[in-house]
Amino acid sequence: MFTKTFFSKSLWAAILSLFILSQSYAQTISGYVYDATSKEPLFGVNVLQVGKQNGTSTNEEGFFQFSLNMENSYLLRVSYIGFEPQIIPLQNIEDVIEVYLVRKSLNAIVVEATRVDDSTPFTYTNITREELEERNLGQDVPYLLRATPSVVTTSDAGAGIGYTGIRIRGVDPARINVTINGIPVNDAESHGVFWVDLPDLASSIENIQIQRGVGTSTNGAAAFGASINLQTSTNRTEPFAEVNTGIGSFNTRKANILLGSGLMENEWMFEGRLSKILSDGYIDRASADLNSFYLSGSKRGNRSLLKADVFSGKEITYQAWYGVEESVLLSGNRTFNEAGTEKAGTPHEDQVDNYRQDYYQLHYSYELDYNWTANASLHYTKGQGYFEEYKAGQTLSDYGINVSSDSVASSDLIRRRWLDNDFYGGVFSTKYETSSWDLTVGGGIHQYDGGHFGEVIWARNAGTSEIGDRYYDNDGDKLDANLFSKFNFEPTEKLNIYLDAQVRTISYDFVGLTNDDTDGTRSIDQTDNLTFFNPKAGIVYRRSEGERAFLSFGVASKEPTREEYVNSTERSRPRHETLFNVEAGYHKEFETFYAGINAYGMFYDDQLVLTGQINDVGAYIRDNVERSSRIGLELEGGVRLTDHFSWAANMTLSQNKIDEFSEFIDDYDNGGQVERTFNDTDIAFSPRLIANSVFSYDKKGFSGEILSKYVSRQYLDNTENEFRDIDEYLVSDLRLSYALTGLSFAKALIATLQVSNIADVEYETNGYTFGFISGGEQRFNYYYPQAGRNFLFQLKWEF
Repeated sequence: MFTKTFFSKSLWAAILSLFILSQSYAQTISGYVYDATSKEPLFGVNVLQVGKQNGTSTNEEGFFQFSLNMENSYLLRVSYIGFEPQIIPLQNIEDVIEVYLVRKSLNAIVVEATRVDDSTPFTYTNITREELEERNLGQDVPYLLRATPSVVTTSDAGAGIGYTGIRIRGVDPARINVTINGIPVNDAESHGVFWVDLPDLASSIENIQIQRGVGTSTNGAAAFGASINLQTSTNRTEPFAEVNTGIGSFNTRKANILLGSGLMENEWMFEGRLSKILSDGYIDRASADLNSFYLSGSKRGNRSLLKADVFSGKEITYQAWYGVEESVLLSGNRTFNEAGTEKAGTPHEDQVDNYRQDYYQLHYSYELDYNWTANASLHYTKGQGYFEEYKAGQTLSDYGINVSSDSVASSDLIRRRWLDNDFYGGVFSTKYETSSWDLTVGGGIHQYDGGHFGEVIWARNAGTSEIGDRYYDNDGDKLDANLFSKFNFEPTEKLNIYLDAQVRTISYDFVGLTNDDTDGTRSIDQTDNLTFFNPKAGIVYRRSEGERAFLSFGVASKEPTREEYVNSTERSRPRHETLFNVEAGYHKEFETFYAGINAYGMFYDDQLVLTGQINDVGAYIRDNVERSSRIGLELEGGVRLTDHFSWAANMTLSQNKIDEFSEFIDDYDNGGQVERTFNDTDIAFSPRLIANSVFSYDKKGFSGEILSKYVSRQYLDNTENEFRDIDEYLVSDLRLSYALTGLSFAKALIATLQVSNIADVEYETNGYTFGFISGGEQRFNYYYPQAGRNFLFQLKWEF
C-alpha cells in the first residue's frame, strides 16, 4: 500500500515537474513589428532569441509568434535589412509586444565594409550631415574638413572655390584614399583627387569619415597615411524641396535646388540636385564656372535594397596653379597671376582648365539570413576635357610641325592638352555576424583606360600642320584588383580583437622610355605588374560606456604614379613605397566634456620624394629615400560650458623626418649636377604643430561659431632650409546663422553669414621651389597667397 502510494505520488510529482519545466523552457512569445516612420507593418522581419538558434519571421501583418528556449531572462534581436536592429529585453512574456524599427541610412549598408566604428582599432573622425550643412556655403569639400585633426587645406584661387587641396598629417593628396559610397575616386594614374570636378558635392553628402593612418582595408588607391570616405545622401522618407542662394566676396555666387519624392507607396524614393557656382577668385584671373547635378533613386524590398546614383561635375577655371613668385609677393602684389602673360598685350583669355566628370553607381544589398548580408556595386566614371595655354617662342619640331625655313623654327602658339578617361568596375562585400564575432569578406576590380593627347589649335607659324594634328598621343591602361577579409572577435563585453588582411594587384600598361647605346632614348610599350599584401591587426578595450582604448598595427604599399613610369626606363624607375603604421589611442566621454589622445608612428621604406636629380632620360622625377617617418600626438577635447555655449579643440604635435636626403642642383657653369647630402631633415609640407579651436553658441534658432586654425612653419622641400619655407599662420573665421520656422510659405528660412580671416591676416598655405647654378646659385620660390578678410552669405529655403 505504501509502495503504491509512494510511486503514485512520485509519478504525479514527476509529471508536474516536467510540465513546469517544459513551461519554463518553452514559453510562447508573440508580437508585431512596424516601421517607426510610417507605422506600417513590416513583412519578413527576423525575430531571434539571443544566444539561441531559435526564432521566426513576421507575416504580412507584421505578426510573429514562436516558443522561447530559456529559463530566466529573455532577449530578442529584431532585424530587417534597411533598418537599425533592436535588442528587446522581455519583462512579461504573456504580453503581446510591439516593436518599431528605425530606418537605417541606405548608404550605411553600402559602405559598411570600408567604415570603422568604436569596435575597430583605428583613428578616425566622423562628420555628420548637420555639420556639413552648417558650413557648406559653396566651398570645396576640403574646406569643410579644415577643423578636423591634422588637416591643412589650400586653395589655388585663394578662397576655397576652384582648385583646392588637402593634406592630412602632412600626407599629400596623392597618398589619401578617397571613396564615394565605397567606390574609388582617386585618379588611377596620378593618384590625386580633383575636388574642383565635384562642385557642390557637399550638398548631396550624408556624412564623411576620415581615417588617419593606414586605416581599414578599402578599395582603390593605397591609403598611404589617410582615407576619406563619403556617403551620398540617404533618400529621405518625407517629400522635401530646398533652394539655396548665396553671394560673397570676389563676385562669388551660388544657387542650387534640391528635390525629394519621399517614400512612395511602391517603396521607391527619388532625390535630385542642380547646382551653379561662380567666382572670380582672390587671385587675378582665378575665375571658376562650376556646374553639377545629382540624381538618386532607391527601392526597398522585403530583404533587399537597390540604389542608383548619377552625379556629374563640369568646371571651367582660369589657371591659377602657378602661384606667385616670392619677389612679386614681397613687393606687395599678392594677387598676381602669371598664367597666360606670355601673350603680348593682355593675357590669353582662354587660359583655362575645362573638364567634366560623370559618375554612375548602382548598389544592391541583400539579406541572406538574419545575420548575413551581401552587397555589390557597379560603377562607371567618364572624364573628358583639356587645359589650354598660350606659349611663346616654342620650338616647332617639339610639336611635330614642319617648316620650310630655319628662320621660322620657333613660334608663339596655343596648345590644348587633353584627357579622355574611362574608369569602371565593381566592388562587393558580405558580412556574417554572431553575438561574439563577425566576418567581412570583400574586394573590387577596377579598369582604367586613360587617353592622353595634345593639339596645337593656333600657331603664328603653323608650317604644314593641320587642325586636329596631335603632337603626342599615348594611352594608359591599368587594372587594379583587391580582396580583403576582416575579422572582429569579442571574447568579453569589454575587449575586441581585430584582424584585417588585403591582397592588391596592379597591372599597368603604358608608353614608357628605353635608353640603349644603339638607338638612344625612344618610346616603347611597357607593362608593370605588382602584388601587395597589406595586413592589419589591433585590439580595442572599452572599460565603460563612452570609454575606448585601442592599439593597432598596419601595412600599406603604394605604386609610383604615371609621371614616374612614363619618364623613366626600367633601370631608373623608382621602387614602390611601403608604410608601417602603429596607432594607439584613448578616448573618454564624461557628462559635460570629452577628451582623447592618439599616438601614431608612420615608418616608410622607399618613400618617393623630389630630389632634383635627372634620371637616364633627362627627366626630373621623384626618387626613393631609404627611411623616413612621421611620429606624432593628436589631442582632442570638448566641453559644454553652458546649455548654449560649447568649446572644442584639437592639436597635432609631430616630428616628420627623412634619415638621409640628397639634393641635386643643375650646374650650368660647369655642367652636370651638384649633389648635397642632408641628414635628419624635416619632410616637406609637414608642420610640427597644427591646432584648431571652435567656440559654438546655439539658442532658439540662432547659432554661431568662431573657428581658429594655427599651422606652424612648413618647408617647400626636404632640405629644412629656412629660406625655402612657408611661414606659420593663425587665422580665424566667424559664422553666424539664424533660422525662422513655422512660416506660412515655407518650413524654414535660414540665413547664414561666414566671415573668413576676420583679422585680415596675410598668409600662404602652399608653394614650390626650384633652383640652379649660373653665375652663382639662383633660387626661385613660388607661393599660393590666401584671401584677406572675405565673406559668404547664403539664404536657404526649406519647403
